[in-house]
Amino acid sequence: MIHLERTLDIDAAPDAVWAMLGRFMHIDEFAPQVKSVEALTSGEDGVGSKRRCHFDNGSSVAEEVTEWDDGRRYRVQLSEMEAMPLHEMLAGFAIEPLAGGRSRVNQFMDYRVKFGPFGWLMGQTMMRMMMGKIMASNLTGLAASLKA
Repeated sequence: MIHLERTLDIDAAPDAVWAMLGRFMHIDEFAPQVKSVEALTSGEDGVGSKRRCHFDNGSSVAEEVTEWDDGRRYRVQLSEMEAMPLHEMLAGFAIEPLAGGRSRVNQFMDYRVKFGPFGWLMGQTMMRMMMGKIMASNLTGLAASLKA
């Protein structure tokens, strides 16, 4: 698995950040690439919650919560990724409190690319750059949403 992380310090308290991140079915409110979200489960957000994220290019992925530490972090497993050259992907967000009522937000992902050694190379180069840009825009979008 290839591991990738992006971190951003945000001028908002951890509880304010979680108020946005913890609304699992509403990632489209801050993630610029997510056009819309379809809830695949109902009830309280937590382990087992499942959503489908739809993108502007017509593709989508399903995400199921596998870890949920209320107020601090969650991790999802992606599935139904036919449009992506991936065997598997895990992703998530974590919040760390900082001095002065600020927060450090970390988005992380682990992924395994199809196509053997060629896929691994593609994952370490082109996909790492592309996924890093997406993660950075998610964190920037989160910070902007918290200022609004």
